[in-house]
Amino acid sequence: MARLVFDEHGRYKEASITHRRFKHKDLVPLLEKLRQNPLFQVQVAGKSVEKRDIYLVKAGTGKNKVLLWSQMHGDESTATMALLDIFNFLQASDELDPIRQEILKNNTLYFVPMLNPDGAERFIRRNALEIDLNRDALRLQSPEAKLLKSLRDSIKPDFGFNLHDQSRLYTVGTTGKPATISFLAPAFNHAQTVNEVRERAMKTIVGMNESIQQFIPGQVAKYSDEHEPRAFGDNIQKWGTSLILIESGGYQGDPEKQYIRQLNFAAILSALQIIGEQGYTRYDKKDYFKIPQNERYLFDVVLRKVRYRDQGRDTLLDIGILRNESNANTPQGFFHRSSVEEIGDMSVFSGYEEVNAEGLVLTPGKVYETPLDNVEVLTPERTRELLASGYTTVRLQKIPVEYNPVDLPLNVVAVNGKVNHSLALDRGANFTLRTPDGQVRYAIVNGFIYDLSKEMPALFHGLVL
Repeated sequence: MARLVFDEHGRYKEASITHRRFKHKDLVPLLEKLRQNPLFQVQVAGKSVEKRDIYLVKAGTGKNKVLLWSQMHGDESTATMALLDIFNFLQASDELDPIRQEILKNNTLYFVPMLNPDGAERFIRRNALEIDLNRDALRLQSPEAKLLKSLRDSIKPDFGFNLHDQSRLYTVGTTGKPATISFLAPAFNHAQTVNEVRERAMKTIVGMNESIQQFIPGQVAKYSDEHEPRAFGDNIQKWGTSLILIESGGYQGDPEKQYIRQLNFAAILSALQIIGEQGYTRYDKKDYFKIPQNERYLFDVVLRKVRYRDQGRDTLLDIGILRNESNANTPQGFFHRSSVEEIGDMSVFSGYEEVNAEGLVLTPGKVYETPLDNVEVLTPERTRELLASGYTTVRLQKIPVEYNPVDLPLNVVAVNGKVNHSLALDRGANFTLRTPDGQVRYAIVNGFIYDLSKEMPALFHGLVL
């Protein structure tokens, strides 16, 4: 079944949402439109701190009650996209009718897409009170947490799905492979007791893992079982609902998580089919514990075996770089600000991008001291020329008041600005990798790699320093 819905996902993918950083205003028209279809019951179930509507969508008539909520953390939007696709799937009519009819006949589904719309507006984890909703299950000081608790208590779902995003840097054990999807049946006490409620969740996860391994072999992990007494997942499990946590991590070449969205779509629908026919009884909880643990063995960039000469020393180093997202009022909603996060032997770590720098020498990027009139003079040809000469930063006569960092081919700094590009932890990654005869082979600008023997990569930008 998972293969069928996965392969046909393109039919149901909500075309108006193509990037992670969509807002509440993008979601509302789509949910309001569902009111026109008698298949769905749509209501505003509550309000956020800033009085944004939080919706509850109901579908199905079956005896198994399932509550699914997404974007409890405002910057974790992958599953919200998948839920929109599931709404489209449920109201379609095609050769997959037997699947959707079985799901709707066996289950009554309750969806809360975007529980934290105020956080989504800012694309941050917490709500407008700066409370982490997933640490407010006991005190219930935020209206969003109160709403989720009241829904759990009034619906009394048999199963719950807590849908999140996790760091792209998590790996499947020590393999170096991204933990693209991680599952968890949260523990309801510190002893991590397994009762009938939690066991149902574990067995369902075994089935979900079986379903999506065909799409991401070796890239499914298990989130930490450590009990968090303030968290909703742990408490909902304690309150008698079999709770399944899904965490969407990273996948090579999928920065906007559209492939991971498709995986969520297939995984959730597979779970709903398993729950509807009580197929979890076919699985063994022992296989849940065989799913490898989430670990942290990934970097965005790893430079391997580069030589660095400093203060009379010649050192062989690996370098790990992270490209952190900074929220900004730009068309993309953010820009990258890189930092060097590891220096030394990184043989146990992996990178989404790696450079074998054996035989190359790292040299801190230089600043081109003759001020330029504007950024427009940095044509691709001129940029390449400067990079080949070892420059990663230029001075500008006047820094523009409004700029889009992703349009900057190099770092820029004011005429009197000070810059330090020497290699150090927690400092930006701006340097060149040279051959023994001094030729620049690679330029690294703001953590982005430019192999000067090739065309400039599509993802490449500097910063205003």
